[in-house]
Amino acid sequence: MKIINPVLRGFHPDPSMIRVDDTYYIATSTFEWWPGVQIHESKDLVNWHLLTYPLSEKRLLDMTGDPDSGGIWAPDLSYDNGTFYLVYTDAKVTTGSFKDCTNYLITAKDITGPWSDPIVLNTAGFDASLFHDEDGRKYLVNQYWDPRPWRHPFYGIMCTEFSEKEGALTGKPWVIYQGTADRLAEGPHLYKINGWYYLFVAQGGTGYAHQSRVARAKSLRDAFETQPGAPLLTTLDAPYHPYQKAGHGSLVRTKAGEWYFAHLMARPLHHDTESVIDPKGFCPLGRETAIQKLVWDEEGWPQIVGGHNGLIEVDAPLGVTEHKWEKDCPEKDDFDKDTLNPHFQSLRTPLSEEICSLKDCPGHLRLYGHFSLSSAFTQAHVARRWQSFAFEAEVKMAYRPVSFQQFAGLTCYYNTRSWTCMEMTWHETYGRVIDVISTDLSGSESVYEDTPVPVPEDAAYVYFKVKVQRLKYQYFYSFDGDTWIAVPRIFDAAKLSDDYITAACGVAFTGAFVGMMSVDGLGTKIPADFDYFCYREAENAENI
Repeated sequence: MKIINPVLRGFHPDPSMIRVDDTYYIATSTFEWWPGVQIHESKDLVNWHLLTYPLSEKRLLDMTGDPDSGGIWAPDLSYDNGTFYLVYTDAKVTTGSFKDCTNYLITAKDITGPWSDPIVLNTAGFDASLFHDEDGRKYLVNQYWDPRPWRHPFYGIMCTEFSEKEGALTGKPWVIYQGTADRLAEGPHLYKINGWYYLFVAQGGTGYAHQSRVARAKSLRDAFETQPGAPLLTTLDAPYHPYQKAGHGSLVRTKAGEWYFAHLMARPLHHDTESVIDPKGFCPLGRETAIQKLVWDEEGWPQIVGGHNGLIEVDAPLGVTEHKWEKDCPEKDDFDKDTLNPHFQSLRTPLSEEICSLKDCPGHLRLYGHFSLSSAFTQAHVARRWQSFAFEAEVKMAYRPVSFQQFAGLTCYYNTRSWTCMEMTWHETYGRVIDVISTDLSGSESVYEDTPVPVPEDAAYVYFKVKVQRLKYQYFYSFDGDTWIAVPRIFDAAKLSDDYITAACGVAFTGAFVGMMSVDGLGTKIPADFDYFCYREAENAENI
């Protein structure tokens, strides 16, 4: 049995992995997508199942107005003495000299909750994690931000003792590690192994120079020594490795005493698939989660089995029987249940019945029009991750707009500045029409401009579809669900990637989503009713 990487496909970065008895859990970042923090479970490290979102109430998280790629950064999941601990960062400012963010802690006796009210830990930096020492004491480690314009902003890794009795950090914090010359030390995780304190950190930034480093000390007050030689994990020196950006991970030990390391990675695509001139491509699927096997050398340092670039196929743990999960996301969702399937998310805030309803039009997902896709506030927008290099997504929608400020339809979305949508809207001459709008860093444009596609008056529904193949995608429409007409433009999926956005904005950490939206600039909140949403991956999609 083999672990085939990535184990969590699509946008699932910053994995924090633990084992409790026979079950493994991975918590990953969700940034501005709601609910906050995805937790997957596994029995074998091979097959994973989306279990829960712990941050599903506003008392735990309010991201109203959070910037693109703000929100939840690098959650840390841990377990001690019958209690689950979740530490998470809510980042409110992502650019400039300041990183206004708050680190919180919540606890639960069961991984699915209920979770306690959040404790504010500090606002000194991000990527916080909680370490449970052998003597019962607990410590918070986090990236320590330096806002002084003449200093490097990544000051180091800060450590502060946490008093569970007081529910607060206590004493004066101190810096335990400042990283190597590659700088940008973040994502810290502490472990006590064979009398040593091991600190695993990410370095090099979130792009192609990403890496994982290890340092150790005999005491938390001693100077931490960096592991000699190359980073524990990186693909910077392997530009043609099938995955890139490897780094930022966490450690787990199996019942049989083996060690595994969960880390983020990304799979770049190139516009010219025949060219190897520039190996750095675009990653619309975002940063994903992989798992490597780890061993300890004679000097007590960790080493990745197969070398510091990591492997696609990794030996599964000894003595483990394969455990496959029932499918948790239907290929075709008819919206016949009381709740959305767990792979759907919204942006920044929960979807109240005033925005999204599965009851008001039975058998449909009803979205009441709100702000545009460029808003950092309330959107009526439900979407799921792109998780394959080749797939189709299709919707059937009933909608009756009466203004050009009202439109609803199918979206391919990265953030408020880069998205496309196939929509039904209203035109002064033609009445109900179909159009395709694209917005990226250079502005917005319409495919059909002043000659949109009229919708027949007797058409109760329209059908929209998008076909994605690597870095190209194209929209289609139909009035009967059988005869499809292609939109005369092919879109560039590179514009839905961290790599494209980072080049202009410097901050981009998520991935492409496909979904449904409804906008009403008049404030009348007219509904769009979606009869189904279908997400179908192509055969052999990973090799296309």
